[in-house]
Amino acid sequence: MPATLPGSLVSTEWLSAHLDQPNLVILDGSFKLPGVTPLASEDFATRHIPGARFFDIDAIADDGTTLPHMLPSSEAFERHASDLGIANESIVVIYDTPGLMSAGRVWWTLRTFGHDRVAILDGGLKKWLSEARPVTDEVTRPASTSFRAKFAPAAVRSKAQLLDNLTSQAEQVIDARSAGRFTAEEKEARPGLRSGHIPGSLNLPFNALTDPQSGEVRPLPEIRAAFEDAGLDLAEPVIASCGSGVTAAALAFALHLVGKQDVAIYDGAWTEWGQPGDTPVATGAAKTGGGE
Repeated sequence: MPATLPGSLVSTEWLSAHLDQPNLVILDGSFKLPGVTPLASEDFATRHIPGARFFDIDAIADDGTTLPHMLPSSEAFERHASDLGIANESIVVIYDTPGLMSAGRVWWTLRTFGHDRVAILDGGLKKWLSEARPVTDEVTRPASTSFRAKFAPAAVRSKAQLLDNLTSQAEQVIDARSAGRFTAEEKEARPGLRSGHIPGSLNLPFNALTDPQSGEVRPLPEIRAAFEDAGLDLAEPVIASCGSGVTAAALAFALHLVGKQDVAIYDGAWTEWGQPGDTPVATGAAKTGGGE
């Protein structure tokens, strides 16, 4: 009998028990910033969960823009998904090396193109290795499939929409970058960008959502409390942002886990907003409830 996902977050025990299911596709969605070596693809070539395929966030992207890893067209994504052996009937489990850093971006991308049979491995490769579960350097060459995408525009926000939102304040904006980058106490890793944040946005660093030892997602009451402590009203719509659209999806995934669905991602993120130009930039701590 084909496997079915138990939820949007699966345990290492569950994945280990279902590795041989024919309808299961495992994706390594690990990602590193430019200049960090070895590359995520090189790590994958050295060791990965048996049967996993590498989802290259930089390559499965719009090649017609200078902005990094922007969403590709539906047609391009169909080709990439088919090359990875993903069918519309597949169930997909995604992991990254630390636990929840870039796996959320792959999860969000698949859902944005209409594939909701997708989950993230709790604790990622970090927990898998800590339990001495098997890894391999053997690369799986999947048979090509015929994936059909159904794009969900409500999942994505543009710079123009974020500019409009400065006036309307119809949606809350929350930033997954570190507190130092958000306040402008730290410089951006990508050269040429201004420091600071989108005016009116909130801040919750993505790594606050996971246990630093195991990489596992924190209990749902703690996740909910973390967003509320950051000033987010869970009854109102949300736009998640970050440095380049990757870790924003970790926030989106965590919000999904606590039952919140009206969440979009600003795909251009700070790499677009922080470029020299006329987009307004704020510095210092987020203002929540009238305070600093």
